[in-house]
Parts: sequence; structure tokens; C-alpha cells
Amino acid sequence: MKFSRSHQLFQEAQNLLPGGVNSPVRAFRGVGGDPVFIERGHGAYLYDVDGNHYLDYVQSWGPMILGHAYPSVLEAVTQACQRGFSFGAPTEAESELARIVIQCVPSVEMLRFVNSGTEATMSALRLARAYSGRSKIIKFSGCYHGHADMLLVQAGSGVATMGLPDSPGVPAETTKNTLTAAYNDSAAVEELFRTYPTEIAAVIVEPIAANMGMVLPKPGFLEKLRELTQKYGALLIFDEVMTGFRVALGGMQERLGITPDLTCFGKIIGGGMPVGAYGGRREIMQMVAPVGPMYQAGTLSGNPLAMAAGIATLNELRKPGQYEKLEQKSQMLGEGITKAIKDTGAPAQIVRLGAMFCVYFNSQPVSDYAGAKRSDTAHFARYFWNMLEQGIYLPPSQFESCFISLALEDEMLEETVKAVKAALQKSA
Repeated sequence: MKFSRSHQLFQEAQNLLPGGVNSPVRAFRGVGGDPVFIERGHGAYLYDVDGNHYLDYVQSWGPMILGHAYPSVLEAVTQACQRGFSFGAPTEAESELARIVIQCVPSVEMLRFVNSGTEATMSALRLARAYSGRSKIIKFSGCYHGHADMLLVQAGSGVATMGLPDSPGVPAETTKNTLTAAYNDSAAVEELFRTYPTEIAAVIVEPIAANMGMVLPKPGFLEKLRELTQKYGALLIFDEVMTGFRVALGGMQERLGITPDLTCFGKIIGGGMPVGAYGGRREIMQMVAPVGPMYQAGTLSGNPLAMAAGIATLNELRKPGQYEKLEQKSQMLGEGITKAIKDTGAPAQIVRLGAMFCVYFNSQPVSDYAGAKRSDTAHFARYFWNMLEQGIYLPPSQFESCFISLALEDEMLEETVKAVKAALQKSA
């Protein structure tokens, strides 16, 4: 493959944008070399500016679960565009999308739309503090909940990829009320509650930790968080920006049968448009302005184009059998990659659940951020470039999850498994 045009565009972009990108992981610092510049996407494929095409397992970091340029989503957005881009006033589409989310996620009785996952998490935490009258929060090392100051503490994801300090530029007083524990360590959380029994407003957690690769919750971990928050009068916040509408129609909370107090959404609920949302029990959500005293606002919140894309996407996902198809594709790919790892003897492992997976270059089980950081990132970088050369586009970081879409046909999954085996052999 040739990347001459991408290389040229990246050289130009570095004079215009910090690092040549508008989000750090796009710069390929985790794998070396220059990023690929994408021209368009269609179905399961991305097409770059040099004429190369790739099976896409990044999917705009999660939202393109139907594939790129899905016909009904395109039609919905086109019609919305013809009516106008933004009004700064209520539209029926906002209520329609909220109604769909509420129907699909039983823990959510009311919803507020925002513009990003970062806005959703920081707003949910402000709400938790307002509702509880407490100041401290608990987050987990390696869980990324957006780039709000109070959350840039052991944040995983791009911070881990870039090898940056936890949170340069963030005043110490901003994070003094942020407590941290290792993911899957419920005993540490219990100790924090014993130490601060009346000061903790909320525990925020990714029900699948998808920003340090992909770490699954151990049996009983999330259940223990639910028990502890109820015992000590704190709120449990599930950050389902990644997992919402991806691992099940009702998110990870549906798969586990756990009811959080608040849930944060993004990605899929906007069908690829910029969007976020937070929602939960009615009595909590009624603390939000204008009905309550907790202020949060946004000029483009509930943007008509994002609402149209979200409605069309979720209506497709609500059709019978969609998640069964995703599970079948995920299982097929997972079994194939597992066999490829075994056949090649590569020091790697696959972690998979629903329409998400991660290949760690780490021979030991990964249950937390410390374990994820023991992965061989140099080996991953070689693997990444070998996969790209074979037309498979992966996240350019060991510390990100891969995503499966309904657009991936069985023969595409078989092609991917063959590429994995070849890449593992070549990158050894």
C-alpha cells in the first residue's frame, strides 16, 4: 500500500492543528508512523485518500454499528438537513429519541441530551453532587470518562497511549475530591466508603472498561458497587457511552441485570453525529434546570441532525434478531482469532463481549489498568501495521477496543481472521 497523499496531508495538518489532529489517538503516536487520512466510508469499509480500502474495526470509535452511510440513516439526516440545521428551540425529534432510549433502558425514566460523552459524564457527576449534597466521587484507574478536569486522574485511553502524566494543566484542587481505585477491586471501594461514609456522592464506572483495551468486570464486582452505593447513600453511575446499545439493546446493565441510578450515553445514540446524554430516575433528573436548581445547558444539545440519525439508528437496532446477528459475528471472529493465536504461539489473548473485542499482547490475564499496562506495545505496533497492510483498520493503540458492525459479512470476518494469523506470524 502507498500512503503518499496521507503523508502529505499530515505534514500540512501539523502546521494547522496541534499534532496534526483534533483528538490525540488519531496521531498514531501509539504505533508510530503517520496517520491514514480517510476520504469516505461505506458499509464495512473505509476508503483513504490514497485509494486504499480497509475493513473498519474502529467505526468512529463505536457509533457505526450499522456500518457507514447506512441508507435509512442517510435518508433521515438528509430530510432533517432540508428542514434546517439547528434552531435553538425544542423539536419533536428530541422527545422521540428520548422515548426510544427510555423504552430500551429501564433504569432511565428521564433523559437530557448533550453534545458529547464528556458533557454527559461531567453533567451526571454534577447532578449526583447536587442530589446527594456531597462532594467526593470514586472512579477507577484506566477508566476514561472524557476530558473534564476532575476526571483526568489515571484516565487510561489516549493518556495511556501518549504516555502523558495523569492530568497536566489541571489544578490539584480540581481533583482533590476524586478518589480512585483499581478496576475490579471492590474491597478498595469498600475501604473508601468506610473512610468517607458521608462524603461520597457517586461511583462512576465503565461496566466494561473499554479505554485500557477491554477489561471485563469480574463476577460480582459491579453488583458489589450497587450494594455499596445503596448502603452508603451514594449514586451509581454507569458510563455506557461505549457499551450502550452495543453489547445489548439495553446496554451492559441489561446483560447484568443491574440498575444504576444514572447512565451516560453517546456514540450509537447519535448514529455517528456528535451527541451525548445522561439519564436516570425521575426524582434525580428533576434536579436539572429548568425544573430544578442544577444548571446545565448547551446551544446545540438535541441538535436536529443528531436526533434524526439517532432515531434511525436505534429503530434499525430494535428490529428482531439484530443483536443475535452481532453476537454470532462476534463469536465467529473471536473463535477465529483465538485459533490464530494458538496456531502461531503468539504471546497474545483476545477479550470479547458482544460487538466489542480487544487483542492484548500480554500473556497474563488482564483485570485492571496495571495489568493492561504490562502489554507489549511495541509488538502491538508491529501487528497494527501488518494488519493495515492487509486492509484491516484497527484502533492505533493497544489501549483501545475494537468494534464489530452489522455490515461485516461472514466472508469479511474470515478475511480478518486470515489477516490476524499472517500479522501475528510476521510481527513475532
